[in-house]
Parts: sequence; C-alpha cells; structure tokens
Amino acid sequence: MATEYRGGLVFRMDEGIGARARIGLVVLATDQTIEHEWRCVFGRLPGVALYESRMWNEVRITPETLAAMEGDIAAATRLIMPVLPLSVVAFGCTSAAMVLGEERIAARIHEARPGVPVTTPIGGALAALRALAARRIAVLTPYGRAVNDIVRRYLEARGLEVPVFGSFEEEDDSKVARIDPASIEAAVLELGADPRVEAVFVSCTSLRLVEAAERIERRLGKPVTSSNHAMAWHALRLAGIEDRLEGLGRLFTRPLPV
Repeated sequence: MATEYRGGLVFRMDEGIGARARIGLVVLATDQTIEHEWRCVFGRLPGVALYESRMWNEVRITPETLAAMEGDIAAATRLIMPVLPLSVVAFGCTSAAMVLGEERIAARIHEARPGVPVTTPIGGALAALRALAARRIAVLTPYGRAVNDIVRRYLEARGLEVPVFGSFEEEDDSKVARIDPASIEAAVLELGADPRVEAVFVSCTSLRLVEAAERIERRLGKPVTSSNHAMAWHALRLAGIEDRLEGLGRLFTRPLPV
C-alpha cells in the first residue's frame, strides 16, 4: 500500500513549557543531587521550565580545584537553551561561588547571557536567611578544613554570626552525594539545637535536604535551608514566581526580602 503524505498541517503555537519562567542551571560534572532536588520543587509549578548544562570539575573539593572552575562557566552557560531568553541563570556550586566571589561568577555568566539575573547557592542562602530573619546560624558542610575556613569567613564578612560549624570532612564529591539523608538530618538537629542558633544552613549542592526540610524544621523548631533549597527559592523569586509552596519548609512561603 502506498503511503499518503500530508504536509503543511495546520498548527498553533503557545509559550511552551516555560510560559511563566525559564530558569537555566549550570551543574557540576560530579553533582548527583541538585537536578533531583530542583525537580522536587519545580515539578510543583506548571509553566516554570528548568534547563541545565554541565561543566567540568575535579572530584576533590579544595580551594585550588574550586578556583579552576572559572574558565568553564561561560561555555557551560552558552549551552543552556540558546534559542530562548532565560529568566534567571543559577550556578550550582556553593564553595566555588565563595572562592571565586559572586561578582566573578556573574561576570562569567554574563559573557554568555548579558543582563540576565544570576543566583548562586551562597547568594540564595544569604537572601534566604534575610527572608527568615536569621542572623546567628549553624553551618553544616561536607568540606575539608581549608574550604570550611573560607565558608565561615565569607558568611561572617556579610554580617552573619556562626557560633556552631559542623563538617563531615569529606573532600570527594562523589562520596559527598552518597551521605544519606538520615546522617544529614541528625547533624542538622545536633548543630541546630544550640540555643545561640536561629537557623541552620547546609552548604553544598551535593547534600540532600529539600525533601526533609519541613520535617526537620518541625523537629528542630527553627528554620532550615541548604544550597539547593535556598538557590531554587531565590531563582524562582528573581524570575517573578511568587507562589507559596507548602511542604518545603518556611522559606518557600516567604517573598524576597526588601
């Protein structure tokens, strides 16, 4: 039987899956966690699209390997949906954003996407802690001592007090991503129980917190956020998405701080 071909069929166009916002995300080559956690958030928001690319990084987390990432940021950004405008671009490495500085991260992203709003895990965390009215915080990381010192100084230089700082002290990012949620929850509860602490920040996009954040907050009685949790909220708010999302902890009921 001959095939009847019908070309030129009538179609209409809509705004696509990113009708409300298109958010770009640069993911580290070794990261096993951020995409899963962000989809737990973005899957609740029809019309908000997430587009990603990956960039090379060394598996060991040291000040030197973090600084070496700078040269690949622009190229990775260029790969994110080049045919459409983006509402926000997020850079997915907390410690590199502190080693390089948020301004340098934004400059590299703007080489590929001039003028687009930029967020990083630490930029998101700082905005989140302001939204939660928390100034004295406990910090949990997986990093070695040299990176932890950078993290503490970075936070204190921006007006935060860090009376308690805990770390798993694991420099291999492939192992960090496999630290189980129960271990993370136990550490958050231990650090956050200190009466000097108003909130807990879990630093590293490889650590899993998003799905447990609300439960941990109920147990602790204090706000909890993480690199992925805070940056997802910040990206949405920068993109003009003001929806209150229940089940993700206090932060996702808050607007951007003025």
